[in-house]
Amino acid sequence: MGGIKIGIIGGSGVYKIEGVEVIKEHKVSTPFGAPSSEVIEANLHGTPFFFIPRHGKHHNFTPSEVNYRANIFALKELGVEYIISVSAVGSLKEEFPPASFVIPDQFIDWTKGQRERTFFGNGIVGHVSVAEPVDTQLQKMIVETCKEAGVKHGAGGSYICIEGPQFSTKAESNIYRSFGASVIGMTNVPESYLAKEAGMAYATIAMVTDYDCWKEEHCTLEEIMKVMSANNQSAHAVLKKLLPKLHANPFTIKKENTFAVMSKPEKLSAEQTHILEVLLK
Repeated sequence: MGGIKIGIIGGSGVYKIEGVEVIKEHKVSTPFGAPSSEVIEANLHGTPFFFIPRHGKHHNFTPSEVNYRANIFALKELGVEYIISVSAVGSLKEEFPPASFVIPDQFIDWTKGQRERTFFGNGIVGHVSVAEPVDTQLQKMIVETCKEAGVKHGAGGSYICIEGPQFSTKAESNIYRSFGASVIGMTNVPESYLAKEAGMAYATIAMVTDYDCWKEEHCTLEEIMKVMSANNQSAHAVLKKLLPKLHANPFTIKKENTFAVMSKPEKLSAEQTHILEVLLK
């Protein structure tokens, strides 16, 4: 496992990338419970990476039920430094049609307090800035790779995260559009914030499936499935170029958690000390 620094969180379609070889499945126990599944160690044409299917192997967790803390902690404990999130989203802007990708640089949290969104608490006090939740170096690398792969994409913008599992009402969708958000999804918060607390580089490949519900445009399930299939193929093309590029060109991560902890080390329990050792390493 030594030297595997890339982690992917996304759908099970990652398994189907041509050339991916599954090496091993790691059952990881964390202080925050179990991850969505075993952490899958895989190899793509010589590039090693870890993968977690966000909603479980059988898509059995809703966005609100995903154990985001366990997923991020498990990857960090295994040595991951760079996280590539692959997510389906709705578009809130005309210029981002279905089958295009958006690589956002900001998130808006519109969830409703049901999700555990921090590693701190229960005796550990820490404050980490999430002013820049996306690592700009990783984002730039993804944007460049989308260009190389010929995938239509947009760089920058905000991803608004709602609770789900219901989609928006039209009134809500238009409110989100008034915020200036580019895309809407249900999973990248608190995932991105937790990666920041863990000192990891995080960026999202947001794959547009539809125009949410603000646009008067009928879309059948069959049409959506066709878009999702096309998106998966485009994601495969990007990842096949991105993973070896990132593996060969690692960069220094700006860790916002270095001086975040305010609790006195001598007052912490063994488990609390372990949590901080993993997060701060």
